[in-house]
Amino acid sequence: MESRVHELIDALDLVPHPEGGYYRETYKSDLFFDAMDEDASFPGRRSTGAAIYFLLEGNDISRMHRIKADELWHFYEGTTLTVHVIHPEGTLEDIRLGADIARGETFQALVKAGCWFGASLEGEGHALVGCTTHPGFEFEDFEMAERDDLLSQWPEHEAVIRKLTP
Repeated sequence: MESRVHELIDALDLVPHPEGGYYRETYKSDLFFDAMDEDASFPGRRSTGAAIYFLLEGNDISRMHRIKADELWHFYEGTTLTVHVIHPEGTLEDIRLGADIARGETFQALVKAGCWFGASLEGEGHALVGCTTHPGFEFEDFEMAERDDLLSQWPEHEAVIRKLTP
């Protein structure tokens, strides 16, 4: 583990994340709503928004998963991080977060609710990003992907699915 990664983990008080990497929730709105939608995708009371720091290093990945909220990713520092998104209709989108906009990188990326997604680093090093969700994230709204389920639906994305569902 590089010294900068140690510094970030300590300074930001990051802990291991179930999907890989390290994180810490930095914000959860004090504003709430009571879910009333017919399909009950958000049963009960939910915060209107939440934010985390998220850190990947070396060969870490963010395992393929989906959540019930929109998630906006923000790039802060490090090497390029690719967010791999499988949209509900089956389209694969690779969004490169980073500081080199001339190479097609971006500082922000939106993953819409219900998409399967994960992330990996390009090259060595680390990436520190932030993730903001609306409504606020709750672990009960989080679903980790099963490799065989995704492969049966989208065999054309086998390489990315295998990489992000160890």
